[in-house]
Amino acid sequence: MTRADAPVAPPVVLTIAGSDSGGGAGIQADLKTIEAGGGFGTSAITSVTAQNTTGVQGQHLLPLEDIESQLTAVLEDFDVAAVKTGMLATSDVVELVVEYADDLPNLVVDPVMVAASGDRLLEPEAEAAYEDLIAAASVVTPNADEAAVLTDREVDDPDAAEAAGRDLVAMGADSALVKGGHVPGDAVVDTLVTDGEVTTFRHDRVDTEATHGSGCTLSSAIATRLAHGDDRTEAVASGIDLLSSAVRYNLDVGEGPGAVHHLVQTRNEAARHQTSEAVERAVSALVEADVSPLVPEVGMTVAGATPYAETPDAVAAVEGRITRTMDGVRPNRGVRFGASTTVARFLLAAREHDPAVRFAVNCRLTEAVEDALGELGGAVPSYDPAERSTDGRAAETTRWDVGRAFEASEETPVAVIDRGDVGVEASAMVLAADADALVSRVRTVQSAVERP
Repeated sequence: MTRADAPVAPPVVLTIAGSDSGGGAGIQADLKTIEAGGGFGTSAITSVTAQNTTGVQGQHLLPLEDIESQLTAVLEDFDVAAVKTGMLATSDVVELVVEYADDLPNLVVDPVMVAASGDRLLEPEAEAAYEDLIAAASVVTPNADEAAVLTDREVDDPDAAEAAGRDLVAMGADSALVKGGHVPGDAVVDTLVTDGEVTTFRHDRVDTEATHGSGCTLSSAIATRLAHGDDRTEAVASGIDLLSSAVRYNLDVGEGPGAVHHLVQTRNEAARHQTSEAVERAVSALVEADVSPLVPEVGMTVAGATPYAETPDAVAAVEGRITRTMDGVRPNRGVRFGASTTVARFLLAAREHDPAVRFAVNCRLTEAVEDALGELGGAVPSYDPAERSTDGRAAETTRWDVGRAFEASEETPVAVIDRGDVGVEASAMVLAADADALVSRVRTVQSAVERP
């Protein structure tokens, strides 16, 4: 039997950049990111580098006519919806791209000048040639060092980043995203400047040197979202969200600092069904075991996070909780993502200290339960809400509470005790890396509580 084909038509994104033999940056990073974002990646390679996670060992610029042949081949055949530039290396290559600018829609210019390792990737005389390319850009995405070169303005705080962004828009760019990764501070502040608006994006800094490919990944993600039809602010916000996760869950490859995780969101999305099934399996096991002695007055919530969960909508939990009945325990409804608030916040806060923790369940706290927790063979720290030094939002308060508990332990706790507060029931949160381990720990506590 001959089957009918079922073609799909993703938006085409063109990357004009250098090749990274280490796979973490350049063309390789661009194509991974474009594909992960639902685009179809095409390329025009400007240079071939010999590099890995420790640095650049060699670089060969392709002849200008070969670069032009690639551009012509792609543009003649594909309906290109967005373009990004990366390593262009020389003024001749920059000027060549400028010649094609009218045929490069949604142009995102990443003015690559120096690799994260410190190796220079742009000839000094090519810096001036960038002005014409910036004038053709929909978005230009310099880091603080590149913005300083392009604008002759030191970028060392958000105000300076905004001023540099305004300079770049004055050069003709539709918008400028001045990245804050190289600006000191606990938070990374990225600044998007357009002709009439300034938008800042703030996220916690990740303590890592594994940022290889971060600029390539961000600019490719922005171009891919523009190809899908997002407006500039939406595209930039989406790209920054991706990069934030990609840096935190970086790839530990090579002998030097690793690369960012280009497919982090794709892998996380693919794990949703498996995570939901794991929570359902845990719920069924606890219902079958009739864990009534451990169910709090407010009900029990079993929650599971996807491998790279950062927000509550990536945490699957029992909707309506598990409650006690005359015949044992039962869940009020099924399992869905975003169903939990308290347990999800706790689980996400625990993952700040150990991302391997993916499952949690809240248990009733009695003297018998507290004694039984000792049979889990691990650390069981506690915290007293009355000792909090913060009265901020719920998520911030939970992070403070969990942080205190983890700091009090030399290892990842198997459970954490919340002593309760006015109007808030005391509880014990049992933690585990997988659903089966979570059920095993709860059953161990149950057995100890029910022992004569």
